[in-house]
Amino acid sequence: MRPHDKLFIPGPVEVSEKTWEAFSRPLIGHRSEDFRNLYREIHPKLQTLFGTNQPVFLSTSSAWGVMEASIRNTVDRGVLCCMCGAFSDKWFDVAKRCGKNAEPLQVEWGKHIAPQDLDRQLATGKFDTVTLTHSETSTGVMNPLPEICCALAKYPDVVLIVDTVSSFSGVKIDMDALGIDVMLTGAQKALALPPGFALFSVSNKAFERANKVPNRGFYFDFLEFKNEQAQWMTPSTPSIGHVHALQSKLDEIFEEGLEKRYARHARTNVLVHDWVRRSGFDFFAEEGFRTKTLTCVKNTKGIDVLDFARRLREKHHLVIDPGYGKIRGQTFRLSNMGDETDETVSHLLACLDDVL
Repeated sequence: MRPHDKLFIPGPVEVSEKTWEAFSRPLIGHRSEDFRNLYREIHPKLQTLFGTNQPVFLSTSSAWGVMEASIRNTVDRGVLCCMCGAFSDKWFDVAKRCGKNAEPLQVEWGKHIAPQDLDRQLATGKFDTVTLTHSETSTGVMNPLPEICCALAKYPDVVLIVDTVSSFSGVKIDMDALGIDVMLTGAQKALALPPGFALFSVSNKAFERANKVPNRGFYFDFLEFKNEQAQWMTPSTPSIGHVHALQSKLDEIFEEGLEKRYARHARTNVLVHDWVRRSGFDFFAEEGFRTKTLTCVKNTKGIDVLDFARRLREKHHLVIDPGYGKIRGQTFRLSNMGDETDETVSHLLACLDDVL
């Protein structure tokens, strides 16, 4: 039997045996009291992770399902899409496909979204919604969320949608304190759950907007989620295995402690950054705006990245990402998110040295 290849790609990440065991628990009815009790039990912990008093919703979809839902539920006059990499750029495409008036706030890949540029665009009055990717997974950029939220505070009628897919539970984010209106994440990144599930929370302002926006559909209608969550249910049949796995993972997260968890991600990220410098590579993301859960390494040494990744997998059964989209081969990405520790990340780095 071929040995297991461990994932150090930035999603999906490695899933523990304990989580798989929870995922495989016997099914329960999604309209049963058992499910209501399950949702009721995990909800306060989800609210703590989100930093919100608002309800947190369970979506059986990828995070992109909720991203599209956010556009369909909140955009009325027009949406400004903050674009700094492959995933933030995709927001613009999604908005246009949903028939919305959308304009880009585009910066070069590897650069961050500047609050003053956002302020300048919002001052035109053309937009009632903004999309922002907190941690741009393709480039390793972390946008300055607190400063951006301060800029948006001048525009109380503007709904802010924040994609926290590769930052959620790896860094602290306080939805309510920051004034975020829709905050969403996926299961397959720092939460270290199997892919195919998403979590999100919605402010009262965004609910009010959704109530006025036509053609929201059904599956992703925010108001349907709100009505069902009030009864500790979901609008349609959820992936119950994911909810069991989430319950198990939340127990682990709070047993470790949130501050210790954030510190662990910061610490393992430093290990990777030290390796990048020691090995003679550089960072694709600009200084001061690098995410804490993954690293996008700039291939300044001109190595064959695909061959490098292949040899790492063949010899050590570790999988890294050889770059995404138009910077594939010019970069490679190393993840330290999820369950990774100083020991596991150090092992990865030693193996990278061995095949470099």
